[in-house]
Amino acid sequence: MDIVFIEGLQIETTIGIYDWERRVRQPVRLDVEMAFDTTQPAASELIEHALDYKQVSKRLIAFVEASQFQLIETLAERCAQILREEFGVAWLRLKLSKPGAVRGAKSVGVILERGMRPA
Repeated sequence: MDIVFIEGLQIETTIGIYDWERRVRQPVRLDVEMAFDTTQPAASELIEHALDYKQVSKRLIAFVEASQFQLIETLAERCAQILREEFGVAWLRLKLSKPGAVRGAKSVGVILERGMRPA
């Protein structure tokens, strides 16, 4: 199976458990890998046959910008649900990072996989 990916998608959102975090917007970064058979879009060259990473990105941006979760785990899970339900992605690996959240660390976050990883 082939993989379509989006790397380093940075989005501003309200995220965190502390009062000060609820009053400011902070960046989060998404890296997503999605299983998708690219043979049909490669043959037809029609975007309708492809997993349109522009549409996926736009949907994730709109959702994350409007969200106000406390935990990055919740945000990551909801993003995974969108990809699976709205875009028909059977397997995905999603990394959600919160840069600067911990002093001395470049970033912290979660990595989750959903679905059966293709062979």
